[in-house]
Amino acid sequence: MIAIIDYGMGNLGSVKRKLDKVGASSVITSDAEVIRKSDKIILPGVGHFAKAVSEIKIRGLWALLSEQVLLEKRPILGICLGMQLMAKYSEEGNSAGFGWFDANIVRFNVSDSIKYKVPHTGWNTIMQVKDSLLFEGINSDSEFCFVHSYHIHCNDKEDIVAETIYDYVFASAIQKNNLFGVQFHPEKSHDVGEMMLRNFVEL
Repeated sequence: MIAIIDYGMGNLGSVKRKLDKVGASSVITSDAEVIRKSDKIILPGVGHFAKAVSEIKIRGLWALLSEQVLLEKRPILGICLGMQLMAKYSEEGNSAGFGWFDANIVRFNVSDSIKYKVPHTGWNTIMQVKDSLLFEGINSDSEFCFVHSYHIHCNDKEDIVAETIYDYVFASAIQKNNLFGVQFHPEKSHDVGEMMLRNFVEL
């Protein structure tokens, strides 16, 4: 069973439909006991970093999620804002994140605001820089769907498994032990996104 964390922000239905399509059992939940009994966790998210932190804490899930992924070693996939929440700190709302990765979230600082609109929206190519089970069977130059104004800056480059160019290179997928994060939206990325979610299910 995969627990899709419901904290009031994210494409919960889209993620569940993709998981249903690959034959995975999943539930959208904010119930602590359901989360504790899950095999894997997906932390989705769309919106403001500081607001997300507040919503997770209001629901009593902040410490629980750290317990599950750090102590119980539950595999977790963070999607978009969900991935950003894994960092230490974000410029968006000047807020602290979970701190699971030695990383900060920064706003795009593009050289040409006419050519490179912020938010970065639409399809873009990912470049795998490191092997990851999450990318099993996925071509290194595959395209995924992005919608974001902020991106992750990893202080430990070993955590980066894929990068993307939007004016400059930024990390678009990260991994450390049982922690996985992607800046793009696999649930909106057609067949290649479906394959990625299947890979996570089969970990």
